[in-house]
Amino acid sequence: MKNKVYAIIALLLMTLLPAAATARAASDEAEVRGVVERVFQQLKSGDYNSLYDVLPSNSQQRITRQRFTSMLERTRDMYDLDRIEIGAVRTSGDIATVDTVMYGRVRKPLDSEAKIVAQQYLVREGGRWRVATGDRATVKRFLAANPGFAKKFSISEPRAYVKRDGRWVDISALAKAAAKRKAN
Repeated sequence: MKNKVYAIIALLLMTLLPAAATARAASDEAEVRGVVERVFQQLKSGDYNSLYDVLPSNSQQRITRQRFTSMLERTRDMYDLDRIEIGAVRTSGDIATVDTVMYGRVRKPLDSEAKIVAQQYLVREGGRWRVATGDRATVKRFLAANPGFAKKFSISEPRAYVKRDGRWVDISALAKAAAKRKAN
């Protein structure tokens, strides 16, 4: 009789634990998607003060709220954001990556439709997802501390495109080449 009870308990645990893990992963994915969408809307509307609140704590220690918001305000007249497409979401513990495509219009130095294809990086601190995308030091530190995550999910550099003659032209390489020429 005891063996039957143990067998039933073991069967229930084997059934419920993977279901709980799957539910947690689905919950994390939905939460991460929501954070990415909210951050995009804050960026689009110019709510830079709220954006500061979703930076990881070590990013906030390196840059003041005033400096962060004024830096973004200075670029405000260079672009208009339109919409975001949120693709694959990958989570592993307290790290997440999200494939995104952000569409808008570049106004300076040229006027053109534009898009940025980028992975958004998020870290969970104090139970809240925080966006670490622009903070390469934080992203590198988390990837170094979690090599399994980096191996499991390919990490890619952002790509910027403008529309010319009805096609998307990758200007990422042009920007890198110009920066390289300036450095030499």
